[in-house]
Amino acid sequence: MTTAGTPGHGPLSGVRVVELAGIGPGPFAAMLLADLGADVVRVDRPGGQGLAIDPAHDVTNRNKRSVLVDLKSTEGPARVLDLAARADILIEGYRPGVAERLGVGPADCHARNPRLVYGRMTGWGQEGPLAHRAGHDIAYIALTGTLGMIGRPDEPPAVPANLLGDYAGGSLYLVVGVLAALHHARETGTGQVVDAAIVDGTAHLASMIHGMVAAGRWQDRRGANLLDGGCPYYGTYETADGGHMAVGALEPQFYAEFLDRLGGVADLADARKDWTRWGELRERVAARFKERSRAEWTAVFEGSDACVAPVLSLAEAPHHPHLAARGTFTDHAGITQPAPAPRFSATPTSVRTAPAHPGADTPEVAHDWAVPTLLDAHVSDAHVADAHVPDAHVGDDRPDAHVPDAHVADDRPDPHVPSGHMPDASGPRAPGPVGRDHDHDKDIA
Repeated sequence: MTTAGTPGHGPLSGVRVVELAGIGPGPFAAMLLADLGADVVRVDRPGGQGLAIDPAHDVTNRNKRSVLVDLKSTEGPARVLDLAARADILIEGYRPGVAERLGVGPADCHARNPRLVYGRMTGWGQEGPLAHRAGHDIAYIALTGTLGMIGRPDEPPAVPANLLGDYAGGSLYLVVGVLAALHHARETGTGQVVDAAIVDGTAHLASMIHGMVAAGRWQDRRGANLLDGGCPYYGTYETADGGHMAVGALEPQFYAEFLDRLGGVADLADARKDWTRWGELRERVAARFKERSRAEWTAVFEGSDACVAPVLSLAEAPHHPHLAARGTFTDHAGITQPAPAPRFSATPTSVRTAPAHPGADTPEVAHDWAVPTLLDAHVSDAHVADAHVPDAHVGDDRPDAHVPDAHVADDRPDPHVPSGHMPDASGPRAPGPVGRDHDHDKDIA
């Protein structure tokens, strides 16, 4: 593991990005742009928070700067438009129509800056029957067919955290979209709106699988295919100590080495091509892995091309020799975190700054971006923020202490939010983002 040192500027040095604060895929996309060297200014709401944790630990806000702007105030929208006038990219994650009602929609921004790339991050998209409905990652990927592909055939679909929808189908597609649109804007002088919907991106991720289904090479059910755990030499196995090993010995030469190192199943070598015997092969392989610990099996397969690896925890991963040698993880401001990716030979990247604290950079941004109007509200907005944000955001047992103001429109129930997601006034809210409404699905206006 490395320690972040001399700042790298990255290939996006000189690109200016405005991020209207939210949670989930929007902030992660903005972090990717910031990691690549862009000057990302996050517009936080006074009294609002992203994740229900200490802002110093929200690494998705690293390499960014933050200003405080109350978009519901009389002057708030004008301050955002002043920033948009000087930006290359703007990212927002409200429900369709909310940015327009706040006065910072695409038309408002393009009137000030025709070259602006306006990125919109939502779950359902800007149009369609569900566009104005609340939702979360799991619901988005459920409708695309991708969730139904994951897990064992005799169990409910496995939940892949929020990595598949929010970040793969959402953030990454937003980043690709705004960078492509930025290229177009620099070639033509014309900006545009990028509608990045998690349902679209997640469906697109399964393009190869759709092709295989059409070719008759993939069964449209869980745990019955080469890459979904149906194949006994592409999956995970429990070890004697409760750990797990991952096996991906697909090609014949790797499969042969896998069986040789594993031992005890040579008589089933021909079952590789006979799917009717996959069940028998899986049982024998599982039994063998249960005979030794994870560490022992790791040693057995060390230095081989059997395509076998131990399944590590988040805490263990930074210490793996390969990841440590590459500097895949880095330490910055006392937090172990993934280093920026990918890597560039001529324009290296790095973790330059710790997560931005809401409003801490307002004077600096006002100067650097030549937006003096930000200073007009800096003191008053900071005072409002201090009045609304408790000193400790973790472990606070007061009711609704973990529900950020930015995600609650007002005291009235939101007709688009199921009652189970509303703050429980009778007792304390559980810490963390559980039960939250994504900002890209929460109407704040």
